[in-house]
Amino acid sequence: MNERDSGSGRGERRVRVSSTRGRSASSTRWLERQLNDPYVAAAKAKGYRSRAAFKLKELDAKFHLLKRGARVLDLGAAPGGWCQVAVERLGDKGKIVAADILEIEPISGVEIFKCDLLDADTPDMLKHALGGEADLVLSDMAAPTTGHRATDQIRTTTLFEVALDLAEDVLKPGGAFVGKVFQGGATNELLARVKLRFAEVKHVKPPASRAESVELYLVALGFKAGRPALA
Repeated sequence: MNERDSGSGRGERRVRVSSTRGRSASSTRWLERQLNDPYVAAAKAKGYRSRAAFKLKELDAKFHLLKRGARVLDLGAAPGGWCQVAVERLGDKGKIVAADILEIEPISGVEIFKCDLLDADTPDMLKHALGGEADLVLSDMAAPTTGHRATDQIRTTTLFEVALDLAEDVLKPGGAFVGKVFQGGATNELLARVKLRFAEVKHVKPPASRAESVELYLVALGFKAGRPALA
């Protein structure tokens, strides 16, 4: 590795990664991006498991999602960065339930489930763990990318819909939902559904999302009880 001036005029140094035998060009680019990402460095310094923790912090600063003593369901929670932020914001009286098909190392103050959200028994299990209606449902779920944008959009939209189904089942009136979508946002049909169920709906790209990333977050506030029919 070597360093060069970033050209910002502030004397910053950018790490350059030399290509070596056995390391692909894509691996070299990924490593260089990680080494020069200020959010990666900040996450390491603060003990967060991923840079994604800052996305939730930025969304919370804008929308005041994480309230003291709230009940929160975090879907697709691995490796646990969002859970760590929730623990900080909710305090001792909060309730946090996390679920992922991947293993999540224990986090103090979080009840963790390794499960498939498509399993018929999962929703009831998570509702029981919450012990009451949720104030907030979070989903940072995204399918592994294939490189084909249309396919990736469809797969991530499917996961968003699964999270929305569960949110509609567990949220209290006035509750909030945050779900990941890809560039272009939720489909027209899904967006119409969300707008019927929530008082306020916005697509947001937090500053911590990488500039080249196609991800967006749909933030829905003010959940409405009942199930209004689509027009």
